[in-house]
Amino acid sequence: MRSKLPNVGTTIFTVMSTMAQDHGAINLSQGFPDFDCPARLRELVAQYLDDKKNQYPPMTGIPSLRAAIAQKVLDLYGCSADMDQEVTVTSGATEAIFDAIQASVSAGEEVIVFDPAYDCYDPAVTLAGGRTIHIPLSLPKFTIDWDRVKAAISARTRMIIINTPHNPSGAIMSKEDLNILAQITRDTEILILSDEVYEHMVFDGQQHESVLRHEELRQRSFAIFSFGKTYHATGWKLAYCVAPPSMTAEFRKVHQFVTFTSTSFIQYAVADFMQECPQHAAELSLFYQEKRDTFNHLLGESRLQFSPSHGTYFQLVDYSEISSLPDFEFASYLTKEKGVAAIPLSPFYKEAPNNTLIRFCFCKDDATLHAAAKILCTL
Repeated sequence: MRSKLPNVGTTIFTVMSTMAQDHGAINLSQGFPDFDCPARLRELVAQYLDDKKNQYPPMTGIPSLRAAIAQKVLDLYGCSADMDQEVTVTSGATEAIFDAIQASVSAGEEVIVFDPAYDCYDPAVTLAGGRTIHIPLSLPKFTIDWDRVKAAISARTRMIIINTPHNPSGAIMSKEDLNILAQITRDTEILILSDEVYEHMVFDGQQHESVLRHEELRQRSFAIFSFGKTYHATGWKLAYCVAPPSMTAEFRKVHQFVTFTSTSFIQYAVADFMQECPQHAAELSLFYQEKRDTFNHLLGESRLQFSPSHGTYFQLVDYSEISSLPDFEFASYLTKEKGVAAIPLSPFYKEAPNNTLIRFCFCKDDATLHAAAKILCTL
């Protein structure tokens, strides 16, 4: 049959995780923890499952969860979001990103993304009939060249997608970045899609700058967050979108025909856990900073070169002192021959530069990090 996505293959995360499984490698590629979610959260899930919360919840998300989300964004970002008109629960952040793009982008319109970009952005734009404009982030710090953004904006520009903290680099956007973004989109109809799924993983005393904290950007933004990342439960695929009422209304028109709603008993459990255990999210940055520091300390005697990640639970490393292989070939060699799986950066680019960077995931038990680092220090 004729493909609507002829240039899209199997996602690199599936490729590398499958390779890791096939070769018995330590999987530091795909971003999921190898430890469990909080015990109290598991208790609440079991409680609501036993309480027969097995039928369709409301399409927008159960009221208690949307209320908890509204309170959370008020407490963290000073954003007064109406739980009924501005908060929608989705089956994962990927669904929310897809919904926002399908609701907003029409045939012939353009969407600006920054490479290396998460791999679900471009296909969603393509399926909407739009055209993705790829602007590379500036190395080595993966910052946005705002002059290139200004030059790329045209009458066809419909949306700009930002991702902070950034996957795969771990870079974070500053308040000044958001001020510039507001300035260059002022008096236009350009929308912002802000992928903030790693909001609670910002290190070294820095602050996550959400578009919800920026009053001007808030009025034109879809802000997307992930419970799966925050609560170490990526397999539950639960996320949410906060957007102004008119944008939310269009978002929900798509959402209702993509998944309609999300797992009922998990929503009830997460709503209660947000109320009972707010310290979990508050302490997450320190938790993952300690993981980052442990992993980086262990790699200190390796020939890998790196600067500590500023956010997410990913660490980029440069392997140029070890090999001149292209990144996918080196990641494959590392997985098959040495027993540690990583993610190459080239699949995150439309036109990949000649770099020697790979991404490791450090959201793992310390024993896993020690075992992986022991191998990596022999390279």
